[in-house]
Amino acid sequence: MATVVMAIATGAAYMLQQWIAPSPKVSDFVGPPRSGYILTNFKLWSYDVDGLPSFQMVAPHLERRENDDSLYINTPDFTMPSNDPGVPPWLGKSLYAWVDKSGTLLKLQGPVYMHRAAFADTPMTEMHTTDVTAWPKDNLMVTDAPAHMKQGPRTLNGVGMRANLNTNHLELFDEVTGSFPPRPKKSQAAPRPAGSGAARPAAGAGQAG
Repeated sequence: MATVVMAIATGAAYMLQQWIAPSPKVSDFVGPPRSGYILTNFKLWSYDVDGLPSFQMVAPHLERRENDDSLYINTPDFTMPSNDPGVPPWLGKSLYAWVDKSGTLLKLQGPVYMHRAAFADTPMTEMHTTDVTAWPKDNLMVTDAPAHMKQGPRTLNGVGMRANLNTNHLELFDEVTGSFPPRPKKSQAAPRPAGSGAARPAAGAGQAG
């Protein structure tokens, strides 16, 4: 009988506590997820599975979000190395950038400008587009936005682009236009250097001395 009374008393005390206790406080925070940390004037390096550099970035502001560990970056300058001897890297900049937790997916938001210095017989190349999705470890990028490319005197325009920077393969999806002026012809024969001595008279008719 005492055990039953004790159980009833305990239950009644718990119900009374729940009745008079204040309700749980509701979070009144409004805004984007809080940042895990913030960096200013930072440099970032990323490497592929073979330990070769795949991506570098410099920017004045970075925020890491707590909910998914992604990175939000303002006005980055970035580099995509070619890792081929004699081939310069692609250099670029965008208004914003987003990097996923693994560092394998990169989104360049707003206007995007990229260029590569001239090398061998390839002139300088530059690219203008917006809102690019890239996989920096594979040097691949795509966009649904208009894209403009210029390489020396040649130009290429289109809407929607897919590019492989390792193989220099570019594909435009729609409204493609271009200008391909002929390359200047190389001289068929180099001019003969002038001799250091005086010209000699002909040794005979139709023969040079």
